[in-house]
Amino acid sequence: MKNNVQVLLFAGLADRIGASVLSVPVKEFPISTEELKAIIRETYPHAGSLIDISFAAVNQQYAAKDSLITETDEVALIPPVSGGDGLPSDEEEHKKYAGCTPDGMCVITTDILSPEDTLAKVLHPNHGASLNFVGTTREMTGDLRTITLEYEAYIPMALQEMQKIRSNIQTSWPGTACAISHRIGTVDIGEISVVIAVSSPHRDTCYDASRYAIEELKRTVPIWKKERWEDGSQWKGPQTGTWDPINNDC
Repeated sequence: MKNNVQVLLFAGLADRIGASVLSVPVKEFPISTEELKAIIRETYPHAGSLIDISFAAVNQQYAAKDSLITETDEVALIPPVSGGDGLPSDEEEHKKYAGCTPDGMCVITTDILSPEDTLAKVLHPNHGASLNFVGTTREMTGDLRTITLEYEAYIPMALQEMQKIRSNIQTSWPGTACAISHRIGTVDIGEISVVIAVSSPHRDTCYDASRYAIEELKRTVPIWKKERWEDGSQWKGPQTGTWDPINNDC
């Protein structure tokens, strides 16, 4: 008896396969994430190289190769992140999917970002240092002229990963506050795509925590960007090294 696993696809992987959701037949449950990837790879060999470097997520958590999937799990295949789930390109449709964590400290939105608003969330009378990291769309990358960037996100999982970053900062640098805002949809030249605000009693901690936050966001948070140029476009993944959202020692 065959069963089906619904698998969400994102960004360049969704483009390569031509769908944002796959119904994958399996012989029986449970099935490991690696076995599921093998079935998808066999069905879509032209996407094999990208499937190989993608990570499975089960119930909005990155999963190891031997993690088991049951018939009730939410499953996604996450290509290297750059920071979509095939969200509609229309801005009004995007807004249905944008969201924030219950405490409001992590936000994903199609609206223009305000560094001041994000920074205001972390200011504290006992903190002597505060820092805003602001990421914007640059026009030139080497000889390539960027026309615009398009961001997509697996929003519920992205918000969970952002909260993990904040929690890890609290563990590593007790008393340090962090807020993260990220934009999705079209972000034009000079516009802000991400704001990470950090405050701490001392400046050295503030610098360290801010750098940690942006590096982890780029490594683990399922947000993707497509660079559009005058003569083409490309989904962007990690800039250097091998992507591994589970182990941070790669």
